[in-house]
Amino acid sequence: MPMQETLITGAVFGGLALLLFLSERFIPLRRVKRPLLGRLTVNLSFAAVAFVTVSLTVRPAAEAMLGWTGDSGFGLAQLAAIPPAVRPLLAFLLMDLTFYWWHRANHRIPLLWRFHNVHHLDPDMDVSTAFRFHFGELAFSSAFRVAQIGLIGPSLGSYLLYEAVFQAGTLFQHSNLRLPIGSERLLVRLLVTPRMHGIHHSQVPGETNSNYATLFSFWDRLHRSLRLNIPQSEIDIGIPGYAGDRDNSLGNALLAPFRTQRDYWRRADGIVPVRTGPAEDKSSLAP
Repeated sequence: MPMQETLITGAVFGGLALLLFLSERFIPLRRVKRPLLGRLTVNLSFAAVAFVTVSLTVRPAAEAMLGWTGDSGFGLAQLAAIPPAVRPLLAFLLMDLTFYWWHRANHRIPLLWRFHNVHHLDPDMDVSTAFRFHFGELAFSSAFRVAQIGLIGPSLGSYLLYEAVFQAGTLFQHSNLRLPIGSERLLVRLLVTPRMHGIHHSQVPGETNSNYATLFSFWDRLHRSLRLNIPQSEIDIGIPGYAGDRDNSLGNALLAPFRTQRDYWRRADGIVPVRTGPAEDKSSLAP
């Protein structure tokens, strides 16, 4: 991507992030547990490292594979039987579906979870959490991107459109912005929302291992991994085995994947968080 386009894109998403950051200060969804400045410093430091990593790995890998699939006509979205008018929509949906599978794999495969865990270590969740990804996870993502683009064969336009919506959605769903519950109940029928993704960042294992969708919430419905019925006031954000202040320092968070792993779900007092209460409709969004 030319430097001018990169700067314009950065300005647009920076503006969106700033708007969400200011909005969540005035209309917070969850009570904040930790001082903002320390978390913001750590998360923006991750963002700086992530920018370098993406520039060196993910972006070149994606561009190379896009060039190859474009020249060869390879990929599901380019099959001759698919009408040209349908191909952009198919590519968009397949990109999002494969991101669902990739996100789920990051929770299920121990090696990938070591790195993705760093994203979940954040003891609060707001728009800055959307930038908190370990460089190791992003390096693995470059290999995933090669396979994803090779399988789907999106056009450059379809890919760039999905990337733009994906990045905006990531900022939105990580925000601590309280939307009117009625509006969010309508929105979550189609898209991942802050309340839905807040449950995914819960310290309760069964809640963390739900709501994997990246953009469209119906992937979780189809895969029976949807969980919406947890009130935000009852959610503790983070990973219970790594809930100490030192665990969330920049140095320790960067080194965490390379160290012997603790029991992720057992708190310092030896208790594994669980959710008790009457069975409810998991598909009904709680306040």
